[in-house]
Amino acid sequence: MNYGKIEEVNLFSESLNEEMQLLIHLPHQYSPLYKYSVLIASDGKDYFQYGRLGRVTDELVHEGEIENMIIVGVPYKSVKERRRMYHPEGDRHLDYIRFLAHELVPYIDQNYPTYQVGNGRALIGDSLAATISLLTALKYPNCFGKVILHSPYVDDYVLDKVEAAKDPSSLSIYHIIGDGETEVQTTSDGIQDFLTPNRKLNKLIKRKGFPYFYEEFNGEHTWKFWQQDIPRAIRENFHY
Repeated sequence: MNYGKIEEVNLFSESLNEEMQLLIHLPHQYSPLYKYSVLIASDGKDYFQYGRLGRVTDELVHEGEIENMIIVGVPYKSVKERRRMYHPEGDRHLDYIRFLAHELVPYIDQNYPTYQVGNGRALIGDSLAATISLLTALKYPNCFGKVILHSPYVDDYVLDKVEAAKDPSSLSIYHIIGDGETEVQTTSDGIQDFLTPNRKLNKLIKRKGFPYFYEEFNGEHTWKFWQQDIPRAIRENFHY
């Protein structure tokens, strides 16, 4: 089978006041004559490198299981900057959300043949990248209709934002967490229990009535387990 290609693009962000690198995966036989769904991945380089996201989607398209899609990976520049942009307490997290909704989406819509509706766009992330993906989708539900969460960091701020959602039916959530994620070594905040707050999030999402998929996998907070889930996550969210 034939695989797609990744284009590297730099986009200057007014919100962040810096150049942002984009890794844009276009499917094999990409053509401006067709329309495409869009998946935006924070931790973008990790999703391509460790998650094999491009290869997985190419194979699913080849097998006729999912629609054609464009993947936009947004890599982080350093662990410190990642926390500043992704963590709810990060001093740049609102700027990063604004960048995704007000700068990245218009750029993609202007330069690629996309559906330009919320249901045609999804966000994906792991750990803190899942957190910022969820917060972005909650803030801009008309812009993003789907979000895929691999072991998100969850605190009271995140739970409050989910609780405040006005129209849960507009956002579809795919959510997994490992049953071994009770002592996760984070880069800045020491050892954290991810499982307990994710179970709280699960109950809240169900109560609010979002379209929702949830599963606890047998594993820990690593790419070894997230990578195994990616084929199903993509299939569930982009099937014909």
